[in-house]
Parts: sequence; C-alpha cells; structure tokens
Amino acid sequence: MLKFGRYSGLLAALAATGLMMGSISHAQTPSTAPAATTTAPGVAVTADQPAATSAAPEATNPLLAVDGGPAVAIRADAGQPVDGWVDVQNQVTPTGRRAAWMHGSVLMPVITAISIFVLALLVWCVVRYRRAANPVASKTSHNTMIEVIWTLAPVVILVGIAIPSIGLLQAQFKPAPSNAITLKAVGNQWYWTYQYPDNGGFEITSNMLKEKGETAEGERARTDADGPPLLATDNRVVLPVGVPIRLLTTSADVIHAWAIPAFWIKLDAIPGRINETNFTIQKPGVYFGQCSELCGARHGYMPITVVAVEKPVFDQWVVAKGGTVKGAAPAAEAPAAMPAAAPVAPATDK
Repeated sequence: MLKFGRYSGLLAALAATGLMMGSISHAQTPSTAPAATTTAPGVAVTADQPAATSAAPEATNPLLAVDGGPAVAIRADAGQPVDGWVDVQNQVTPTGRRAAWMHGSVLMPVITAISIFVLALLVWCVVRYRRAANPVASKTSHNTMIEVIWTLAPVVILVGIAIPSIGLLQAQFKPAPSNAITLKAVGNQWYWTYQYPDNGGFEITSNMLKEKGETAEGERARTDADGPPLLATDNRVVLPVGVPIRLLTTSADVIHAWAIPAFWIKLDAIPGRINETNFTIQKPGVYFGQCSELCGARHGYMPITVVAVEKPVFDQWVVAKGGTVKGAAPAAEAPAAMPAAAPVAPATDK
C-alpha cells in the first residue's frame, strides 16, 4: 500500500501524458475520410459533420437549374417556328390575339378581295378589248361614275381598316398599369442582359447555347430540352402568367430589337434611349425570339428565350435568384432594446 501510494502520482501523470500524445498523433496523422452518407441530393454528411438542415440550392432547387429557370416543357407547335406553317405564330397575349385577328379577319380578306378584283378586271379588259373582238377602239376618255367609284371606294376601304388599326396601335402603346412587373432588356454585341428593377434589381445574362462540337472546355452544349438550334439560351427570361409586364429596352452599343413573335412584340433597343411597351402572357410555356435589327456580324446569334410560369413559381424563382417579391410586406424588424434604467441611490435621512 505504501509503495502504490508512493508511485500513484507518477502513474497518473504518465497516463495523462499518454492520452495527450495519443490525441495529438490522431490529429496530425493523415487518415482517410469516413464514409459519407447522403441525406439529400447533393449533400454529403459525415460522422464528424452534422446533417445540413437544407440542401444546397444549386443542387436541389429546380429553379436554379442549368438554364437558370423553372423546368417547363417546350411545345413544338407554340412559341417557335413550325415547319410548313404559313400564318403568324399562335398568340398568347391579348394584344397579340387582337393583332392576329386584325391580320386574319381584316387585312387578308381585304387584300385577297382587291387582288382578285384587279386580276378579274385585267383579264376582262384583255379578253373584251382585244383587237380581234374590238377592231374599232372606243374614244371615251372620261366617265364620271367610274371616276367617283374609284376615288371613293379606296377611301371607304382605308377608313374601314383604320378603325380597328388605330385601336390596335393604342393597345400596343397603352401605359402599363401600376401592378406591372418591369423587365429591362439591354442589347449587347451579341447577347442580352436582363434586369428586374421591381424585384430587387438583380440581373441575368443570356447567351446562345452552342451545338456539340462547337463548345469550348467548360461550356454546355445545346440539347433538345433547351430548344431549337440558334434559339436556345443558357439563361432564360422568367416571367409570370396573367400579370402585366412593362418591357423597357435599351442598348449598350448599337441598335438591337427585342422580338418575341408569340407576344406580338418587336421593340427597338437604341443606345442612350429607353423604349417602353407592355404585354400580358396568358399561357404558361417556353417562347423563343431573336434580335430583329441588324446589329453586326453575329446578329443571327442573339436569341431570346422566355419561360412563362404561374405567379407563385415566378416569386420563388425571384427569391432563389436573390431578388425580392414586388408588393411583399417587408420583414418585421426586431424592436430596439430599451436602455437599462439608471440605478437609483437610496434615500438618506438628514
């Protein structure tokens, strides 16, 4: 007992030293990482690292996909050119539907009727007044009734066209309502930059996706899921359905033009000037367009891709991009802490 008590302090010290050296060697000696366990797509959790409460947005959030927008199916018969189609694209905005009606129900019938009438007059004159059937030519130089008809008839036709045409122009340039969401499109040689001033002012840049064999290292090639060749972009414009859109266009270098045929929109982007129009998308989908103003050597490589989604999905995409939802109530601020009361000295009797 005496010997053990004599050396017990020494044994305890040696044991403590051994534990310390063991921990130091464990920290300094390289070893393989423990096997990872996956709790969510794209998030690896080890024994030394607690599970994350939420997965990384880039890996799990569909709103931050490779194309920068929500996953929306592309329809072959809407929002893009269709092989063999000779009419205007199917319109998905009120102004576009009105313009398509103007084109198909007013202009085309009038043009067709006038063309057939003129062709019939030419054929009748050739047959009726040819030399064999009319050897003695008429010397009539004026006819009052004919003069009145061919003067008044064009006037009546033009007035009939002007009435719906003026209304259409008025609808195209009508100021956007107060609840509109602003999209600012800036043309560059040769890509588009988009800003969302009403949603925190964040910005995206949209370039055309190249074909396989044309991409450099680190670039993504176009696939059929992105859209047709020369029309698919790496970052798509995302806009809500059923909400007025205020479109602002300008340019950083030369004149461009932002055009989406399915919206009946073609607005010039001019350096030093801001042009404005508005539209409302009525159907979700993916819609393609191009720069429609000759802007240089790569003018044909400035496509436009718009994804139209429901308003809640648009709001989620805006938040995922770091923006803010227009009209949302700001987060309540915590009330300021009250200053501590000064100590009161005890009263003393004099």
